[in-house]
Amino acid sequence: MEVLNQLYPSNAQMERLNHDPDSGEIHLLNLFRFKEKAVYPDGRETALTGKEAYELYGKPMLKVLDKYGAEVVFYSDITGLIIGEVDELWDAFVIVKYPSRQALLDMTSSEEFKALSIHREAGLEGQLNIETSIP
Repeated sequence: MEVLNQLYPSNAQMERLNHDPDSGEIHLLNLFRFKEKAVYPDGRETALTGKEAYELYGKPMLKVLDKYGAEVVFYSDITGLIIGEVDELWDAFVIVKYPSRQALLDMTSSEEFKALSIHREAGLEGQLNIETSIP
């Protein structure tokens, strides 16, 4: 199995999200790989680690999520692998509950998200987002 961490959905993934925006409640499992040192797209100098830069995005995003009816269900650092093998383990994960795919789409196209995303891009090497739903 090939694993490819990304920062944003591919065109095909966006089509899937847009296909059924009124999907009902979804949960996103987000697996994060942080850069050792933050690298800002605008070239600014920083002494921040990738995780520290990401926290400048993550903490204010709690209010943005709330505005769109979403909430963090669980966040944790990843400390080890019990079953299976991967070349590199992710650093942390979060599970976020959204009322629908449309809420996710609205949130990620909001000005608040776009403004905070500079810290997300500076801190993340990449991530996987896995959509789940309760049957």
